[in-house]
Amino acid sequence: MRLTRRALASTAAFLVATSGLSVSVPAAAQPAASGWIDQAQLAGLPHFIDGVLAQQLDNREVAGAVVSVVSGDRILFSRGYGFADVDRGIPADPARSIFRPGSSSKLFTWTALMQLVEQGRVDLNAEVNRYLDFRIPDTQSKPILVRHLLDHSLGFEDRGGIRAESVSGLMPLGKWLAENIPTRVREPGIETSYSNYGTALAGYIVQRVSGEPFPDYVERHIFKPLGMNSTTFREPLPTAMAAKMAVGYDYVEGRFEARPFELYGNIMPAGSGSSTAEDMARFMIAHRHEARVGSTRILKPETARLMHSNLSANAPSLPGFAHGFYVIRENGPRLIGHGGNTAYFHSMLLLAPEQDFGIFVSYTGGDAASQARTELIDAVIGRLFPVAPAAKWTGAPSAPPVGSYRTNRRTYSIAANPDNDVKVIAAPDGGLIVENAGKKTHWMRIGPGLYQRVTGTRAGRPFDRILFHGAGADRLMSFASQPMVLYRLVEDGGAAASESRRPDG
Repeated sequence: MRLTRRALASTAAFLVATSGLSVSVPAAAQPAASGWIDQAQLAGLPHFIDGVLAQQLDNREVAGAVVSVVSGDRILFSRGYGFADVDRGIPADPARSIFRPGSSSKLFTWTALMQLVEQGRVDLNAEVNRYLDFRIPDTQSKPILVRHLLDHSLGFEDRGGIRAESVSGLMPLGKWLAENIPTRVREPGIETSYSNYGTALAGYIVQRVSGEPFPDYVERHIFKPLGMNSTTFREPLPTAMAAKMAVGYDYVEGRFEARPFELYGNIMPAGSGSSTAEDMARFMIAHRHEARVGSTRILKPETARLMHSNLSANAPSLPGFAHGFYVIRENGPRLIGHGGNTAYFHSMLLLAPEQDFGIFVSYTGGDAASQARTELIDAVIGRLFPVAPAAKWTGAPSAPPVGSYRTNRRTYSIAANPDNDVKVIAAPDGGLIVENAGKKTHWMRIGPGLYQRVTGTRAGRPFDRILFHGAGADRLMSFASQPMVLYRLVEDGGAAASESRRPDG
């Protein structure tokens, strides 16, 4: 479900300037069937992205954007588009302009945690309470383990209130976490429901075990070793970085309106990062197959491979979570990454670890800039790793899984708004119409309980899928593009589903 800008503010935490770091692309090509990138397509990627951004600057409320692409152990290219500051006419610069990666900066936190796992100082199978100076209540029969943080399967409800309105509203990480423990609404390890609190808890474990304040730890053990000198979790920004900070924008009546620097420091490890596109490129290189930048390693190769490997999935045949990363595609090739939205910045980091390829994008602008972020990533996937749509299902017909479905990521202590539910309606051709936030899309059946999106797709680009699954009365719906949540049937044929039969209630 796409959140509005106002909702993102409370629940998130998701002119061309060319850098001198661009390098030539080797001429030798590998066959696409082997899973290698077509080098001709890779060589033309800068011009391709230029074309996409040219259209988006005109049509997607984009004030400014930065892009960095890595191939092997090099920054292939990095570019800025539009403005870092519209009013002052400062162009977006991938080496200088600092953007907000939002929840993409969670990947720094997971990397820090896995450094301590690698050293034997944190056990993935230990209870989180073992590492805390306060206690998560034992309101479920099973304890929350460290590994449950990595795939967001803690079983917490989701709450807003994560953004501070002023610097005076920022609190020490441990104090905020101890005073804002969400209600446990299901057993841990059962299903993924995205949790900013859980990632902040992981960062606090890093702080407690290392004995270093969290922002100090990531600077000493990740940012400085990799030369990420314009990256930080600190809020407000250090003076030298503040001078390079891109302005966040809203789009009001056809004009960009500047917005203040956002404050997510109360959940710092979950999304208060600030970085340049070229710093993010260094981080992507560090997560390539060999897990190093030059001679510098921040993880052992086997630890990086563990981070990239599957941990769990809500749906049995759709992508799920690796150890902190979303799984975007299982094969052809395997793609992992993490998106990030603040109220005014929209970002995405995508890796193809086996191909040593990565791309980071960050946009600022109106609500449509978030859509632009996704469009660009899908366009790049379609160019480098194209797929064909599945064939229409020719098996026995069955009753369509119609009804209203509700996300498992919500605050359970207040009544849900049915207007936010996803509506599934039978289509005359045997497919489905899915209505979400007033927008309808058409889906074609391609297997038992499995549907592929028809509208809004283009040749070669990812084709989103929906799987209807679950046991007995607990009927579930999962999107391939949303491994971080699932949806539960709450109304079927006009009869509301009983709260008592829902294990997350």
